[in-house]
Formats: sequence, structure tokens, C-alpha cells
Amino acid sequence: MPQAYVDQDECIGCESCVQICAEAFQMNAEGKAEVTPDSTGAEECIQEAMDTCPVECIHWQD
Repeated sequence: MPQAYVDQDECIGCESCVQICAEAFQMNAEGKAEVTPDSTGAEECIQEAMDTCPVECIHWQD
């Protein structure tokens, strides 16, 4: 399964990814989104969060 990551420099902390796919994303102490350790989010859920992100800061790792 591919792994997602959040570009912390681009994230604006809107929390849309957390609202859409809480099993894969969380907010960190700086108010930025990050992928949860041992993420259990389904690819479809993660992709929906990516598609919804207003600054397109969530990406699939190669």
C-alpha cells in the first residue's frame, strides 16, 4: 500500500484531511496535519483527503 505524506511547509492547518480521513491524519503540535503513525486509512479515504486539500500539500510517496 502506498504511503501518504504531508508537506509541512505548505499545510495551512485547515483540518479538512482530518475531518475526511481521521484514521490516516492528525494535527501536530504546530497545528499542521500529519499522517498518523501506523496509519490504517484506506487509499480511497486518503485520496479523497488529497483531492479536498485546498493547498494540495498531501502527496503519495514514490
